[in-house]
Amino acid sequence: MSGHGIHHVTAMARGAQRNVDFFTNVLGLRLVKKTVNFDDPSTYHLYYADDDVRPGSVLTFFPWENAAPGRRGTGETVETAFRVSEESIGYWLARFVEKGVAHEAPVKRNGLRVLTFTDLDGMGYALVGIPGLRHASGNAEGDIPAEHRLAGFESVTLSVADPARTAAILTEILGFELVDRSEDRWLLRTTSEIGSGVDLVQSTAGNRPQLGAGSVHHVAFRASSDEAQAEMARKLRERFDIAATEQMDRNYFRSIYFREPGGVLFEIATDEPGFAVDEAPDALGRDLKLPSFLEGRRAEIEAVLPPLS
Repeated sequence: MSGHGIHHVTAMARGAQRNVDFFTNVLGLRLVKKTVNFDDPSTYHLYYADDDVRPGSVLTFFPWENAAPGRRGTGETVETAFRVSEESIGYWLARFVEKGVAHEAPVKRNGLRVLTFTDLDGMGYALVGIPGLRHASGNAEGDIPAEHRLAGFESVTLSVADPARTAAILTEILGFELVDRSEDRWLLRTTSEIGSGVDLVQSTAGNRPQLGAGSVHHVAFRASSDEAQAEMARKLRERFDIAATEQMDRNYFRSIYFREPGGVLFEIATDEPGFAVDEAPDALGRDLKLPSFLEGRRAEIEAVLPPLS
């Protein structure tokens, strides 16, 4: 698997339990990490992924209990797309009807069958039918048959005022290539098996988005190592005069952040050390995990977090 592509997507939601119920019981993802927002430990940071917890399959949330809805604008992620087998679109259409999930009729996009839907907070998603995809590693404990499970990310769609400027960051720094361009959509891809796509849509909205429930907070891209990440930061500074933050230890990866020219917050996250660094692979997501600097406040933090089942 290539060291480029999407690492994870982090979004905002209202209510932790309803978030868990939707992404595990409806979409069949596995809750692989239950921790807290390191900057605001009064709320959870929940991580969902496939059973193998591969970079490119990880969707995370900050689920504030009373978060106000986000407001759409120019300079944000407007769709997060998952891979499924081409034959699974009909299964998911029926499941969405059964579960009351808001969705649109399937359409053809870039030659592939696509089913778009929203979560409980109005965040936009798509299922992209991939020809020849025979196995998906989702949540083995759920009720979704293996052949229909979500198989990692296909792409994210960003709404930006000037796609050319965002595309330059993606191609020169983050390892993507421009593969197609139409009047209103730019398609960029890497050779990664999953998390390989970014679609850029030109927006004329003008107003900046307001973060809230249903908003994507940031998109994280992969770095195979600390050295690869540092090299990306160097190129970003020298070629675009954009300074990334200092590296931050997120326990399961190490991160730097910057805002690309279109206004979307980007993260570059290392593949190392992975999500099994503090839990056995078969026990991921069961217990509340805290970083060492918050461990001394465990009783205080557990007292304010809502219970999860």
